[in-house]
Amino acid sequence: METTHRQLAGLIWKVADLLRGDYKQSEYGKVILPFTVLRRMDCVMAPTRALVWEKDKAYDFPDKDELICDQIGLRFFNRSKQSFETIGAAPADVRKNLQDYVNGFSSAAREIIDKYDFHRQIVRLDNAGLLYKVVQAFAGFPLSPAQVDNHGMGYVFEELIRKFADASNETAGEHFTPREVIELMVNLLLAPDLGKHDPGDVINILDPACGTGGMLSAAEEHIRAQSRAGVNVEVFGQELNEESYAICRSDMMMKDHDPANIRLGNSFSDDKHKGKTFDYMLANPPFGVEWKKVEDAVKTEHEVLKHSGRFGAGLPRINDGSFLFLQHMISKMRPASKGGTRLAIVFNGSPLFTGGAGSGESEIRRWILERDLLETIVALPDQLFYNTGISTYFWILSNRKDPAHKGKVVLLDARDYWAKMRKSLGEKRKEITEAQIFEITKLYGEAIDAAADPEHWAHGKVKVFDNEDFGYQRITVDRPLRQRFEVTEETLKALAEAKAFAAYAEGSLLIDAFKSLIGTAWPTRAEARAALAAAAAEGGVLWPSVAVDKAIWNAVAVTDPEGEVQTKKGAPLPDPDLRDYENVPLKEDIDEYLAREVLPHVPDAWIAETKNPKTGLLERYKIGYEIPFTRHFYVYTPPRPLAEIDAELKDLEAKIQKLLGEVAK
Repeated sequence: METTHRQLAGLIWKVADLLRGDYKQSEYGKVILPFTVLRRMDCVMAPTRALVWEKDKAYDFPDKDELICDQIGLRFFNRSKQSFETIGAAPADVRKNLQDYVNGFSSAAREIIDKYDFHRQIVRLDNAGLLYKVVQAFAGFPLSPAQVDNHGMGYVFEELIRKFADASNETAGEHFTPREVIELMVNLLLAPDLGKHDPGDVINILDPACGTGGMLSAAEEHIRAQSRAGVNVEVFGQELNEESYAICRSDMMMKDHDPANIRLGNSFSDDKHKGKTFDYMLANPPFGVEWKKVEDAVKTEHEVLKHSGRFGAGLPRINDGSFLFLQHMISKMRPASKGGTRLAIVFNGSPLFTGGAGSGESEIRRWILERDLLETIVALPDQLFYNTGISTYFWILSNRKDPAHKGKVVLLDARDYWAKMRKSLGEKRKEITEAQIFEITKLYGEAIDAAADPEHWAHGKVKVFDNEDFGYQRITVDRPLRQRFEVTEETLKALAEAKAFAAYAEGSLLIDAFKSLIGTAWPTRAEARAALAAAAAEGGVLWPSVAVDKAIWNAVAVTDPEGEVQTKKGAPLPDPDLRDYENVPLKEDIDEYLAREVLPHVPDAWIAETKNPKTGLLERYKIGYEIPFTRHFYVYTPPRPLAEIDAELKDLEAKIQKLLGEVAK
């Protein structure tokens, strides 16, 4: 059956032969996809046309589209007298007829066509002399429900979307996710729940960055394939790009889903599914997407609504909204008491570790882990996506973990599960095979089971951690400021150039008084003060104000590891140049860590107290969270023996000498 669908999609895609030369390869889908939608709707509407005309005439009020849809049992209709049989009846009238046909659609269907920017394509095709040929080609395609059911039509349209993705791979990564990546992601998201859904159950799935709907379609297909008959799947999505939105909404409509569940808009500033919760969520948001355009709306929600809004945990840096997508999804998790939610999202490496303790990213990671929402992170091979070759990760979250899995996170390293593609598509040079998808899925299931007893289960690609293992205490380690004091020509020059000293009326007199001390040094501040004060008095200058006094000591003091420890109110002053920071594991006592790791090397060090800018209170550490995935799976590779390297270099030198000799002949 799938082969038939692919054959039908291939037949439709042959329309590209007509477009070649007038359209770029990456533009073929702009014609083929909306025409496929029109032709399918035309075939579906055929039995109800007369009834539509009758009801449209009978109902004499404006907002009657929904009522007519109810009467005919379809989600769309067309009130014009046109069809694909009449649109292309005469070559001279094809443009006028097609525009009349498009304008006759019910509002929901017409919105989809408008978002394809289809009227522009009609004009472009007509000007190129192609419109009649394209209409005639689509009029011959067998897309009636009797020939292709809704499920089959979904397959056909997905195959066309895939072809469009392949043809436009230079920008495809923004709107298309490779099919095998989607399949693996859906497998892992649904793995613990397969076979648990009963007939009559309604399962809701959301993708807040749905693109063309590939993830939603794959999730639905997987649930139907693995569940008992009678399980109902409802899909919901939101998309910012109008063309991708039109494609997704078309796909859902052709599968007899409610197209109104797919909404257009920015998920950050205009949540179209506000107040709803879902059984499953999944997303592949753009990597490193800047959120400056919606900064005001996001910051207002964060500051005013706090945790009663979506972004209470924190705000990431302005040039990467990845964590905004994740918080948006978490806000739509169903309470565990009502069944809970599982979600999966694709990230690059940045959300794992970007941002130190107290930063927005760290606070978001902390909030997720302290609420025990993170179940698994799966590292994927690089070069999997169309527009980037970087490494990517699945984050899988759940608020209904099995009891044995509570408080734990599984890291799964799947970076070696890939095969080289015969032909690259943009940056995509690798793919995950069906066998590898099966192997990773199986390993994932075993890993989840292993979380209950990690000490008695070992696999090189899987590691199990407590949530607290990713937390750390950021401490500031200070050492005393040690100084000696001296007067040199450079000292006096620096003093004269000091900003506070420049406004001092007797500055030149004081410098003249200090010239007698050039070449003199003192080991202690007290000795230096006595000598400097005596020189000033001898020069007839009163000791200056606090600001000038500070400038004098900044000039004459010299940092010296063997110098006097400087104090204030009996406590040693810290040396800013020697200040260091340590990340102490959350499970460790910071004083014990200092005694073990720091004091043996620098016995005079101490943990500094710093003021929390939010509370104004002094604190000895900041809590931070990071997930250093690569570090946990790092395998040391010893360098090659020097003898081996030396032999290789000598061999290369010999070859070069031989080549030079041949050139010289």
